[in-house]
Amino acid sequence: MQLTIHQIDAFTTELFKGNYAAVIDLDTWLADELMLKIGAENNVSETAFTCRQADGSYAIRWFSPLMEIDFCGHATLAAAFVLCEQHNLSQVRFQAAAVGELIINKNSDGSFAMTFPKQAPEACQEVPSELLAGLSIQPVKVLKSRQAYFAIYDNEQDVLTLKTDSALLKTLFPLDVVATAPSTDYDFISRYFWPANGGDEDYVTGSIHTGLAPYWAQELGKTSLSAYQASSRGGQIHCEVAEYTVTLTGHAVRYMKGTIYL
Repeated sequence: MQLTIHQIDAFTTELFKGNYAAVIDLDTWLADELMLKIGAENNVSETAFTCRQADGSYAIRWFSPLMEIDFCGHATLAAAFVLCEQHNLSQVRFQAAAVGELIINKNSDGSFAMTFPKQAPEACQEVPSELLAGLSIQPVKVLKSRQAYFAIYDNEQDVLTLKTDSALLKTLFPLDVVATAPSTDYDFISRYFWPANGGDEDYVTGSIHTGLAPYWAQELGKTSLSAYQASSRGGQIHCEVAEYTVTLTGHAVRYMKGTIYL
């Protein structure tokens, strides 16, 4: 069996920036064990597998090198980039088991607008000691969503210089950790740590912005926000917050197209 594989840099207009993802468009699903092996072999933060459905939408699943992930924003952007290019589409509808329908529109400037369910964080009633011990700088408050603990800082420099203990943060499984603060050049910045689910630090994490954007929209009193994930590669995301959804807009560029031999 031969499969076509694409590697795309998401949330960037430049190669070697943003976050990379592999995309494999299938005619029929592979066995879960095989998709997990492919995700591990690719060793990028996520490999997205898509499969066209009878109604014209695409089912989508995401695999990190360690496990299947229930929602990934940057690999969804990468998958939309590939499908729009291959089939001359201006809109892609994805179906995902954990988050339902995801609608991605390609804009005239080549960017992609992805409308996702809002996943705003809530107050964290009991902050794990492992979380606080795993952060070199203590946050001013901690929130929690279904995806991660939110370590909130007043100063963006704290986020930029923050160091983490991956062994301690790994004990928070299944939750990850996002550190965030207001910014001078953007409305807010963030960094995302996920040692239990994929790697020490993710480069650009679209999914967590469905929680970050609603939080900062309320804090800053605005629904249109600019965001920057301050990893070593870095990535920019424009966020629009509505009553029930968050629309994330970003660019993507192709790095590679190749063949997998199975």
